[in-house]
Amino acid sequence: MKKYIFALFVVLASSVATTAMAQNVQLHYDHGRGVATSTVEMFRPDSGGSTFFFVDLDYSPKVSGAYWEISREFNFWQESSLNWLSAHVEYNGGMNTAAGSFNNAILCGLTYSGHSKDWSKTWSLSAMYKAIPGTVGLDGKKQDHNFQITGVWNLDFFDHWISFNGFADFWREARIWQGTQYIFIAEPQLWVNLNKLDGWEKVNLSVGSEVELSYNFAGKGFQVYPTVALKYVF
Repeated sequence: MKKYIFALFVVLASSVATTAMAQNVQLHYDHGRGVATSTVEMFRPDSGGSTFFFVDLDYSPKVSGAYWEISREFNFWQESSLNWLSAHVEYNGGMNTAAGSFNNAILCGLTYSGHSKDWSKTWSLSAMYKAIPGTVGLDGKKQDHNFQITGVWNLDFFDHWISFNGFADFWREARIWQGTQYIFIAEPQLWVNLNKLDGWEKVNLSVGSEVELSYNFAGKGFQVYPTVALKYVF
Protein backbone atom coordinates (compact mmCIF):
# COMPACT_ATOMS: atom_id res chain seq x y z
CA MET A 1 0.00 0.00 0.00
CA LYS A 2 1.00 3.59 -0.39
CA LYS A 3 1.50 6.38 2.05
CA TYR A 4 2.06 10.08 1.46
CA ILE A 5 3.78 12.09 4.18
CA PHE A 6 5.30 15.55 3.90
CA ALA A 7 8.40 16.44 5.87
CA LEU A 8 6.96 19.91 6.33
CA PHE A 9 4.35 18.46 8.70
CA VAL A 10 6.94 17.00 11.04
CA VAL A 11 9.21 20.04 10.97
CA LEU A 12 6.42 22.50 11.68
CA ALA A 13 5.23 20.40 14.59
CA SER A 14 8.68 20.32 16.17
CA SER A 15 9.51 23.99 15.61
CA VAL A 16 6.27 25.99 15.65
CA ALA A 17 3.57 25.69 18.29
CA THR A 18 0.80 27.52 16.42
CA THR A 19 0.22 26.34 12.85
CA ALA A 20 -3.08 25.87 11.04
CA MET A 21 -4.42 22.39 10.43
CA ALA A 22 -3.50 21.01 6.98
CA GLN A 23 -5.26 18.35 4.96
CA ASN A 24 -5.38 17.11 1.38
CA VAL A 25 -6.94 14.55 -0.93
CA GLN A 26 -4.97 12.76 -3.65
CA LEU A 27 -5.96 10.49 -6.54
CA HIS A 28 -3.30 8.33 -8.22
CA TYR A 29 -3.64 6.05 -11.23
CA ASP A 30 -1.12 3.28 -11.87
CA HIS A 31 -1.14 2.47 -15.61
CA GLY A 32 0.87 -0.73 -15.26
CA ARG A 33 -1.38 -2.37 -12.68
CA GLY A 34 -4.62 -0.67 -13.71
CA VAL A 35 -5.23 0.38 -10.09
CA ALA A 36 -6.39 3.76 -8.77
CA THR A 37 -5.63 4.87 -5.22
CA SER A 38 -7.24 7.68 -3.25
CA THR A 39 -5.51 9.16 -0.21
CA VAL A 40 -6.91 11.40 2.52
CA GLU A 41 -4.38 13.05 4.85
CA MET A 42 -4.78 15.20 7.96
CA PHE A 43 -2.13 16.97 10.01
CA ARG A 44 -2.73 18.99 13.18
CA PRO A 45 0.01 20.52 15.35
CA ASP A 46 -0.46 21.70 18.93
CA SER A 47 1.66 22.94 21.81
CA GLY A 48 2.84 19.41 22.62
CA GLY A 49 3.67 18.14 19.13
CA SER A 50 1.44 17.00 16.28
CA THR A 51 -0.96 14.31 15.07
CA PHE A 52 -0.95 12.94 11.54
CA PHE A 53 -2.99 10.27 9.78
CA PHE A 54 -3.80 9.11 6.27
CA VAL A 55 -6.20 6.58 4.76
CA ASP A 56 -5.60 4.85 1.40
CA LEU A 57 -8.25 3.08 -0.67
CA ASP A 58 -7.36 1.02 -3.76
CA TYR A 59 -9.85 0.61 -6.63
CA SER A 60 -9.68 -2.04 -9.38
CA PRO A 61 -12.38 -0.88 -10.21
CA LYS A 62 -14.24 -1.67 -6.95
CA VAL A 63 -12.55 -1.03 -3.60
CA SER A 64 -9.99 -3.82 -3.31
CA GLY A 65 -7.82 -2.62 -0.43
CA ALA A 66 -7.66 -0.24 2.52
CA TYR A 67 -4.74 0.92 4.62
CA TRP A 68 -4.21 3.56 7.27
CA GLU A 69 -1.55 5.01 9.50
CA ILE A 70 -1.86 7.32 12.48
CA SER A 71 1.10 8.84 14.27
CA ARG A 72 1.84 11.25 17.06
CA GLU A 73 4.95 13.39 17.45
CA PHE A 74 5.61 14.49 21.05
CA ASN A 75 7.61 17.69 21.42
CA PHE A 76 6.97 19.57 24.67
CA TRP A 77 10.36 21.31 24.40
CA GLN A 78 9.67 23.41 21.29
CA GLU A 79 11.31 26.51 22.80
CA SER A 80 14.54 24.69 23.69
CA SER A 81 17.69 23.99 21.69
CA LEU A 82 16.45 20.40 21.24
CA ASN A 83 13.32 21.39 19.30
CA TRP A 84 14.65 19.42 16.30
CA LEU A 85 14.11 16.15 18.21
CA SER A 86 10.69 14.56 18.74
CA ALA A 87 9.39 11.34 20.27
CA HIS A 88 7.34 9.34 17.76
CA VAL A 89 4.58 6.73 18.19
CA GLU A 90 2.63 5.17 15.31
CA TYR A 91 0.13 2.47 14.36
CA ASN A 92 -0.52 1.07 10.89
CA GLY A 93 -2.53 -1.73 9.36
CA GLY A 94 -5.04 -2.63 6.66
CA MET A 95 -6.40 -5.35 4.38
CA ASN A 96 -7.15 -6.21 0.76
CA THR A 97 -9.24 -8.73 -1.10
CA ALA A 98 -6.22 -10.77 -2.26
CA ALA A 99 -4.11 -11.01 0.91
CA GLY A 100 -6.68 -10.48 3.66
CA SER A 101 -5.62 -8.49 6.73
CA PHE A 102 -2.12 -7.04 6.89
CA ASN A 103 -0.07 -7.44 10.04
CA ASN A 104 -0.79 -4.71 12.57
CA ALA A 105 2.33 -2.76 13.48
CA ILE A 106 3.12 -0.47 16.40
CA LEU A 107 6.18 1.78 16.17
CA CYS A 108 7.98 4.10 18.58
CA GLY A 109 11.23 5.98 18.37
CA LEU A 110 12.84 9.36 17.74
CA THR A 111 12.52 11.83 14.85
CA TYR A 112 15.13 14.35 13.75
CA SER A 113 13.74 17.28 11.72
CA GLY A 114 15.36 20.14 9.82
CA HIS A 115 14.56 22.91 7.35
CA SER A 116 16.11 25.65 5.24
CA LYS A 117 15.94 29.28 6.41
CA ASP A 118 12.94 30.05 4.19
CA TRP A 119 11.18 26.71 4.90
CA SER A 120 11.16 25.85 1.20
CA LYS A 121 13.15 22.70 1.96
CA THR A 122 12.29 20.42 4.89
CA TRP A 123 13.31 16.93 5.92
CA SER A 124 13.11 14.41 8.74
CA LEU A 125 14.66 11.09 9.73
CA SER A 126 13.04 8.62 12.15
CA ALA A 127 14.62 5.59 13.81
CA MET A 128 11.99 3.32 15.35
CA TYR A 129 11.37 0.05 17.13
CA LYS A 130 8.64 -1.81 15.21
CA ALA A 131 6.45 -4.44 16.89
CA ILE A 132 4.62 -6.76 14.47
CA PRO A 133 2.73 -9.24 16.69
CA GLY A 134 2.51 -12.79 15.40
CA THR A 135 5.38 -12.51 12.90
CA VAL A 136 7.40 -15.68 12.35
CA GLY A 137 10.98 -15.42 11.16
CA LEU A 138 12.63 -17.43 8.39
CA ASP A 139 13.94 -19.83 11.05
CA GLY A 140 10.37 -20.60 12.15
CA LYS A 141 10.72 -18.76 15.46
CA LYS A 142 8.68 -15.76 16.58
CA GLN A 143 10.02 -12.44 15.33
CA ASP A 144 7.69 -9.86 16.86
CA HIS A 145 10.50 -7.35 17.46
CA ASN A 146 11.69 -5.43 14.41
CA PHE A 147 12.91 -1.98 13.36
CA GLN A 148 12.16 0.71 10.80
CA ILE A 149 14.05 3.72 9.47
CA THR A 150 12.04 6.42 7.67
CA GLY A 151 13.23 9.47 5.78
CA VAL A 152 10.85 12.18 4.55
CA TRP A 153 11.44 15.32 2.48
CA ASN A 154 9.66 18.27 0.88
CA LEU A 155 11.52 20.55 -1.55
CA ASP A 156 9.89 23.56 -3.25
CA PHE A 157 11.45 25.17 -6.32
CA PHE A 158 10.82 28.17 -8.61
CA ASP A 159 8.83 30.21 -6.08
CA HIS A 160 6.74 27.15 -5.06
CA TRP A 161 5.72 26.33 -8.64
CA ILE A 162 7.27 22.86 -8.30
CA SER A 163 7.22 20.58 -5.26
CA PHE A 164 9.33 17.46 -4.91
CA ASN A 165 8.44 15.40 -1.86
CA GLY A 166 8.12 11.85 -0.63
CA PHE A 167 9.42 9.27 1.79
CA ALA A 168 11.65 6.22 2.02
CA ASP A 169 11.15 3.31 4.45
CA PHE A 170 13.50 0.47 5.31
CA TRP A 171 12.36 -2.16 7.80
CA ARG A 172 12.55 -5.78 8.86
CA GLU A 173 9.49 -8.01 8.47
CA ALA A 174 9.89 -11.70 7.78
CA ARG A 175 7.94 -13.03 4.79
CA ILE A 176 8.29 -16.79 4.74
CA TRP A 177 6.40 -17.12 1.45
CA GLN A 178 9.01 -14.90 -0.22
CA GLY A 179 12.04 -16.08 1.70
CA THR A 180 12.82 -12.45 2.59
CA GLN A 181 12.87 -10.34 5.76
CA TYR A 182 14.11 -6.87 4.75
CA ILE A 183 11.86 -4.44 2.84
CA PHE A 184 12.52 -1.09 1.21
CA ILE A 185 10.02 1.28 -0.36
CA ALA A 186 10.33 4.88 -1.57
CA GLU A 187 7.64 7.04 -3.15
CA PRO A 188 9.03 10.29 -4.59
CA GLN A 189 6.38 12.68 -5.89
CA LEU A 190 6.71 15.64 -8.29
CA TRP A 191 3.92 18.25 -8.34
CA VAL A 192 3.12 21.35 -10.40
CA ASN A 193 1.12 23.71 -8.16
CA LEU A 194 -1.62 25.36 -10.20
CA ASN A 195 -2.38 28.03 -7.58
CA LYS A 196 0.63 29.90 -8.95
CA LEU A 197 -1.35 30.68 -12.12
CA ASP A 198 -2.91 34.14 -12.40
CA GLY A 199 -6.50 33.96 -11.21
CA TRP A 200 -5.98 30.52 -9.65
CA GLU A 201 -4.57 31.68 -6.31
CA LYS A 202 -7.43 30.12 -4.34
CA VAL A 203 -7.47 26.87 -6.32
CA ASN A 204 -5.08 24.67 -4.34
CA LEU A 205 -4.88 21.98 -7.04
CA SER A 206 -1.67 20.24 -8.11
CA VAL A 207 -0.98 17.82 -10.94
CA GLY A 208 1.95 15.46 -10.94
CA SER A 209 3.30 11.97 -10.66
CA GLU A 210 4.62 9.47 -8.17
CA VAL A 211 7.03 6.61 -8.69
CA GLU A 212 6.86 3.70 -6.25
CA LEU A 213 10.29 2.11 -5.91
CA SER A 214 10.25 -1.06 -3.83
CA TYR A 215 12.33 -4.09 -2.91
CA ASN A 216 10.59 -7.15 -1.43
CA PHE A 217 7.40 -5.12 -0.89
CA ALA A 218 4.70 -5.95 -3.45
CA GLY A 219 6.72 -9.05 -4.39
CA LYS A 220 10.21 -10.46 -4.16
CA GLY A 221 12.90 -8.30 -5.75
CA PHE A 222 12.95 -4.76 -7.14
CA GLN A 223 9.84 -3.21 -8.71
CA VAL A 224 8.90 0.20 -10.15
CA TYR A 225 5.33 1.56 -10.45
CA PRO A 226 4.76 5.11 -11.80
CA THR A 227 1.45 6.97 -11.46
CA VAL A 228 -0.28 10.11 -12.72
CA ALA A 229 -1.95 12.08 -9.97
CA LEU A 230 -4.06 15.01 -8.75
CA LYS A 231 -3.89 16.61 -5.30
CA TYR A 232 -6.15 19.17 -3.68
CA VAL A 233 -5.09 20.90 -0.45
CA PHE A 234 -7.83 22.27 1.84
